[in-house]
Amino acid sequence: MANIESLLIQLGDWAWGPWLVALLLGGGGYFLWISRGRCYHFLPLALKLLKRSERNAEGDWSHAQALAAALSGTVGMGNITGVAVAISVGGPGAIFWMWISAFIGMTTKFFTATLAVAFRGRDDRGHIQGGPMYVITTALPPRWHFLAYFFAWAGMLGCIPMLQANQLVQIVREQILLPNQLISGETGTLVADAVMALAIVMLVGAVILGGVKRIGRVTLRLVPFMALLYIACGFWVVMVNIEAVPDAIRLIFYDAFTGQAVAGGALGSLILTGIRRGTFSNEAGIGTEVLAHGAARSRHPVDEGAVAMLGPVIDTLILCTTTAVIILVTGVWRDTELDGISMTTAAFESAMPGVGRYMMVTCVIFFAVSTLITYAYYGQKCFAFLFGTARQKWYVFAYLMIVFLTA
Repeated sequence: MANIESLLIQLGDWAWGPWLVALLLGGGGYFLWISRGRCYHFLPLALKLLKRSERNAEGDWSHAQALAAALSGTVGMGNITGVAVAISVGGPGAIFWMWISAFIGMTTKFFTATLAVAFRGRDDRGHIQGGPMYVITTALPPRWHFLAYFFAWAGMLGCIPMLQANQLVQIVREQILLPNQLISGETGTLVADAVMALAIVMLVGAVILGGVKRIGRVTLRLVPFMALLYIACGFWVVMVNIEAVPDAIRLIFYDAFTGQAVAGGALGSLILTGIRRGTFSNEAGIGTEVLAHGAARSRHPVDEGAVAMLGPVIDTLILCTTTAVIILVTGVWRDTELDGISMTTAAFESAMPGVGRYMMVTCVIFFAVSTLITYAYYGQKCFAFLFGTARQKWYVFAYLMIVFLTA
């Protein structure tokens, strides 16, 4: 088991190595260069488009529903644990490079989402679909079509929900059940885990079995609520420690170019950590996020590209920054015994004694469940591309079974 874990860690480090970071940043930088940054001018338009439904256009979702579904997949545990890990490994300066990845990622989102609508295809039932595999098969010559199948396999397997369900159950158990002595012994823990796993399966299943329309409606209500809840909690923590905010902001910029906050850390490693975490958080250039934007009802492809730009703004520049600031202003990042969720929980608890951990767990539940819903949708679309829409229910049942077993 230890050998498998070591192998997976090595594969992960290789996959997220400097070459991939260079490719993602290079692609975004190229888009930024050829557009001369003009895509940023569409941000005011994007806000107006969120109020439109475009009912006469083809697609499953409104602009707002497509953005909510995409954010439902990107706003997750990475916004809480990922930022804490970035700070503990790379130091406060890693946050600056997360911002850079978000700024460039906005351009990447604009172009990839525009392409996802401009080059849509149809599934075996004749229903219009969008995503990287349809862009490839519609816009590129046949010799490149193998990449569409490669992406579909990667998307289907990459969206298997091993992390979210497992971490959600573990956090509830360790932050709520065990401290309050609500469970004891191996049997009690096993029963509690099984009950929580079943509850997650029923909740996620009720949404994804309702089809794409229900997913759009649920994510549109869920995402704004959970984002505002987390921002409100973060705002409270910041206000309690308001005197530490200037030093925290100064430390982010200073450490971004020195790396002195990390013992033995190199500046290059710090930059790599920030870029990796930022890209992992907002998914700009990964391809999965445009599976959601490709389903939007849009009169013009550029309209959905503009809306997609809001993703990195909300996910990285707002929510990830919220996590970073509360960790820095409370000083918990200096505690070497804390990392990941424990670091963010400690920050919440320091500003909201007795309540902080419960607020954190509440936010975690929303973040994890929303990701599970959207990842099921992504996996379904990839599976249907490979094996047909009539068989995609097999993927749904397998997905829910994996959620239960990993939880």
